[in-house]
Amino acid sequence: MLTKLYTNLFAAMLWTNLALAGDTLREKPVKPVAPCNAFAKEHIGGRRQVPYTYLREGDVMWEKRVWREIDMREKQNQPFYYPLEWNACRTSLIQTLAKHILSEDIIAFKDEEFMIPYSPAEARARLIRTDTVEQVDYDPYGNELPPTRVAFSDSTSIYARVLKFVVKEDWFFDRQRSVLDVRIVGIAAMEYNEERDYYRELFWVYFPACRPYFAASDIYNFKNDAERRSLDDVFWKRQFASHIVKESNVADRSIADYQKGIDALVEAENIRLDIAKFEHDLWEH
Repeated sequence: MLTKLYTNLFAAMLWTNLALAGDTLREKPVKPVAPCNAFAKEHIGGRRQVPYTYLREGDVMWEKRVWREIDMREKQNQPFYYPLEWNACRTSLIQTLAKHILSEDIIAFKDEEFMIPYSPAEARARLIRTDTVEQVDYDPYGNELPPTRVAFSDSTSIYARVLKFVVKEDWFFDRQRSVLDVRIVGIAAMEYNEERDYYRELFWVYFPACRPYFAASDIYNFKNDAERRSLDDVFWKRQFASHIVKESNVADRSIADYQKGIDALVEAENIRLDIAKFEHDLWEH
């Protein structure tokens, strides 16, 4: 009896070992390390914005405020514009802004002075289009029923319609560091209406409040996929194409109010050169 018990126990242990050996030899499915790369990029999601150098009011000896227009149709600005659909590897500028405005991480404002904020419902209405469509149903006998109106929400078409951004920035000379520097104050998204051929201002956002989220958002790099830059990097390094549409003036008018066509571009270039000449004249001997 005892011999039979030992035999059965030995057989059970042998069967267990064979089963474990079979599991060890069987090939297990390989799980992807990262959806976007052949290796795990650990620093992308945890990146932080580079803090600004401390600036004292008494050290600002000269300052000029300008407004720039960034056109998404220019090749250098296309990383701001694409992708137009959801992408796990990178986001566009309007996608990043819309995501954090809808989650109430960033406040959208009605004015460029950041005095009148949109309520969450108002911000959602400007970013998400709500409409109704006719839906035809049939009864169990195949007879067509009267059409009904069904509501739907469109939250992605806005990505293709935002073709321009307006950037408000301050150029200043810091005599403590002896440098001419620039800091972006705010950004406005401009939606293009194809039917009426005009641009509508969607909202303004305070740029320093957006920097933590821009630093964690990758955009496309034309030259190297291994060195994906963040939105904050592109703004910090001024790697975008733009032209000046307004400078601070006593009448608070834009260039388009007094110049048209090629003359407006010439006036914008003159403003840019005036800033460059100011810095050049400081060091001329």
